[in-house]
Amino acid sequence: MKTLKRLLCGLSVSAVCCSASLAADSYPNQPITLVNPYAAGGPADVLGRALARELEKQLGKTVIVENKAGGGAAIGANFVARAKPDGYTLLLGTSAAHVVTPLMQRTPYDGIKDFAFVTIVANQPNMLVVRSSLPVSTLPELIAVARKEPGKINYASAGPGSSPHLGGELFRQQAKVDVMHIPYSGAAPAINDLVGGQVDMAVLNLAASVQFIRSGKLKALAYANPKRSTLFPDVPTMAEAGVSGAESASWYSLAAPKGTPPEVLEKLNKAVQAVNQSAEYRKLMDAQGVELWTMTPQEATQFVEKDQVAMRKLVESAGLSKK
Repeated sequence: MKTLKRLLCGLSVSAVCCSASLAADSYPNQPITLVNPYAAGGPADVLGRALARELEKQLGKTVIVENKAGGGAAIGANFVARAKPDGYTLLLGTSAAHVVTPLMQRTPYDGIKDFAFVTIVANQPNMLVVRSSLPVSTLPELIAVARKEPGKINYASAGPGSSPHLGGELFRQQAKVDVMHIPYSGAAPAINDLVGGQVDMAVLNLAASVQFIRSGKLKALAYANPKRSTLFPDVPTMAEAGVSGAESASWYSLAAPKGTPPEVLEKLNKAVQAVNQSAEYRKLMDAQGVELWTMTPQEATQFVEKDQVAMRKLVESAGLSKK
């Protein structure tokens, strides 16, 4: 009898493994949902929709972008973390979703352990911009105004823990100024109020601000990257403008729920690699100052783990860590 039970158990395990393998081999056989944890119209939305269109070509199935904004990207991240691990619900993740928000507040998910990372798809350096009516033309002039009237200058962000928030916090620390943080649910509403003159400045992804800089609706004072932007070569870097150690950017991951079959992750990874070779896609990303990255699932996981170590230091130094 014991031998029969062992045999039946073995057959059961074999059947499950075979079923999982067959599911991975046929993947995808239905539409895929790509969750963007930010508001529509922002840089994450632009990237996500462009990526979705290209993935459709590679995978042969519809990829639907679904915006689930709020909670410092925690709402969208939690939705994906709790989804069925079959590769049909994916997250366009960020440092906020995976690292910073879980460090700042209690979240119902673990930003790293509850996900299976496919790759890091892109990186977007930030640009410090101010409303066109603010009477400053350089970063030193902005700093002078901020020091003369502490707390008067405010900055918009895409939400607590977002790259624009931490970029603004880094600027505040390194420039030794007192500026007020005003969080929004995403980059799009933040930049709308910035262009409208309701807020003074922001440290936003270049993709979110490029059209407004070119139209004169925003003034670019410093690029938060070690090298100048090829789109705005006349704008100095933060360090060149006198503020060292204030570089910031947004990286974007493609992540699935924990437990997603490795074969599915590998198919998605190869699809992203193919997308990055698309001339049309590369041209669109270059026009927005987006750097395309390629990593294996293992490299992506290690990258996020390293970011967690770095962000923990910044969050704690800013007094933002959860109690």
